[in-house]
Amino acid sequence: MNKAVFLDRDGVINYDPGDYTYNVNEFKLNDGIIENLKILFDKGFLLILITNQGGISKKLYSHANVEEIHKYLADELNKVGVKLTEVYYCPHHSINEKCICRKPNSLMIEKALARFDIDPKKSFMLGDKMRDVECAENAGVKGIQVEINKNIESYVDQIINTLK
Repeated sequence: MNKAVFLDRDGVINYDPGDYTYNVNEFKLNDGIIENLKILFDKGFLLILITNQGGISKKLYSHANVEEIHKYLADELNKVGVKLTEVYYCPHHSINEKCICRKPNSLMIEKALARFDIDPKKSFMLGDKMRDVECAENAGVKGIQVEINKNIESYVDQIINTLK
């Protein structure tokens, strides 16, 4: 079975200004993110993005806006030989509809576990909110709450040392 690191987007991968990030020109990668994802990738982890994008439901932006950002991120990672295995995002928001994919629900992680034959006991989720940790734990994955908009190096070290 594979091992994976599931990653929240805003606040972990990129700077979260406190509102929605939907324009690729405003999408700023956090310090060290490329280098740290390369370390995880080189250690054999699948890298899977798990993100709530409720602004779609609120009609603040579109699927195309989200996909443009994700393509940009994938392209930046490809430049250093890192591949995002998959991107899952929930376009719903609880003010408009109910769904089972929006974090803290775990459907996005559960889909990835099944699709990519991932062992949840050897996998981790890095997120800046408690709902990210809850999402991971609901799927049997170790959730780690990181400091928003900070370098994730110490958490990457923690993940690697856990599996030694």
